Amino acid sequence: QVQLVESGGGLVQAGDSLRLSCAVSGRTFSSYAMGWFRQAPGKEREFVAGISWSGGRRYADSVKGRFTISRDNAKNTVFLQMNSLKPEDTAVYYCAAASSSFLETTTRHYAYWGQGTQVTVSS
Repeated sequence: QVQLVESGGGLVQAGDSLRLSCAVSGRTFSSYAMGWFRQAPGKEREFVAGISWSGGRRYADSVKGRFTISRDNAKNTVFLQMNSLKPEDTAVYYCAAASSSFLETTTRHYAYWGQGTQVTVSS
């Protein structure tokens, strides 16, 4: 059984930083791409950042230069470092494990999802 457990969300002020973590169990973590998505109230879930099995990265335009995704294969964990947070970053953030080793940006390519962690940025 594959499980993804996110942590690190919270309430911060604009300009602050947060680091999200996602611990994965139940599969060969290093062989698969991982992603972070977010969903704000009334909006569709959107791609934020992804990392391939080999470390290749991709980001949504809205977070480029502010967010950094990384992975620690020895600890089966993926991270999302979020700097210079803005009120529009407020959302529930989800960690997801892809169906393959290739980095994709759409939800249909991700087979497993965490429960989500709330990030709220006040102005």
